[in-house]
Amino acid sequence: MNFLNPVTTQTWTNGRHMVRCVKVIQETWDVRTFCFMAEQPVLFFFKPGQFVTLELEIDGEAIMRSYTISSSPSIPYSISITVKRVPGGRVSNWLHDNMKVGDELPVHGPVGNFNSIDFPADKVLFLSGGVGITPLMSMTRWFFDTNASVDVEFIHSARAPRDVIYHRELVHMFSRIPEFKLHIVCEKKDDVGEAWAGYRGYLTQPMLELMAPDFLDREIFCCGPTPYMNAIKRILHDNGFDMSHYHEESFGATPLDVREDVLELAEQAEAEAEEVDVADMLSVEFSTSGKSVRIQPGETVHSAAAKLGLHIPKACGMGICGTCRVPLASGEVEMEHNGGITDEDVAEGYILSCCSTPKGNVVVDF
Repeated sequence: MNFLNPVTTQTWTNGRHMVRCVKVIQETWDVRTFCFMAEQPVLFFFKPGQFVTLELEIDGEAIMRSYTISSSPSIPYSISITVKRVPGGRVSNWLHDNMKVGDELPVHGPVGNFNSIDFPADKVLFLSGGVGITPLMSMTRWFFDTNASVDVEFIHSARAPRDVIYHRELVHMFSRIPEFKLHIVCEKKDDVGEAWAGYRGYLTQPMLELMAPDFLDREIFCCGPTPYMNAIKRILHDNGFDMSHYHEESFGATPLDVREDVLELAEQAEAEAEEVDVADMLSVEFSTSGKSVRIQPGETVHSAAAKLGLHIPKACGMGICGTCRVPLASGEVEMEHNGGITDEDVAEGYILSCCSTPKGNVVVDF
């Protein structure tokens, strides 16, 4: 006799879904976790480390913003994001000030190449700085809940003891499994005078060697501000680490030198545009809208749409979030994405418009 009933609950697939906020947790003085569920039960299957894109309306303007899922797929009926309030941060401040239990919003996803499923290993090293802890927390919760046979060294860097996100939960998990080892580095003590007996300052190679002497033998997952990750990569390069076993996710604003490079490239492209032969231009047709435009080689499908006043939703602009996914009806494109689209979506004919440049004339179903 079969005592098991078939699962009738819907399962999550990459796309647009309505969710409702069911809980708000104050993690630290400036960090909150927002928990969401679907109105009709949905099993939120995703790879630990992946992210979603929130579709918000702030002051009458539609805004998309991507956040890592900080919860684990081992608790599949809800998803959570953990958001740090950033001075001047339009979305983070709005979420902290306005998002409350009962509010509904659309989310897009899940997507992302930075995850623990695609890069399995017996020994891993998690390195996080600040709110960059969120994808690594999802991975750790997954390992813990599934009793995974994985040796985990987790090193987290925070400004001060009061800024350590998930501190109590981390201590609880790492106290129960001998193969899980936790190390926390605080740049300074709290101004309120809280004692701190752990590591102080910035993470250095001698400190890393004390915490994880075998760090060169581990699969490394790193997430945090750009300067933090650059420092980690310098240590690994200096020690001859095989960087194919290093995986990172960037959090924080684009560094100034990168922005300057982008501006310089834009000016260069503008100067070269005048020399492009009209015969070399490509046609991009948007079949649903009934509009078409000719663009220069190297321009993206998204920029073609913008020339026609068509608004394809976009959040990251780097092929990470998957928000700008559209069906390609005909033609070929060169798509240089960063994990924002699945192989299944590509097989079905979808592209990310922000990072897809036509190889010839194309037709897009938008």
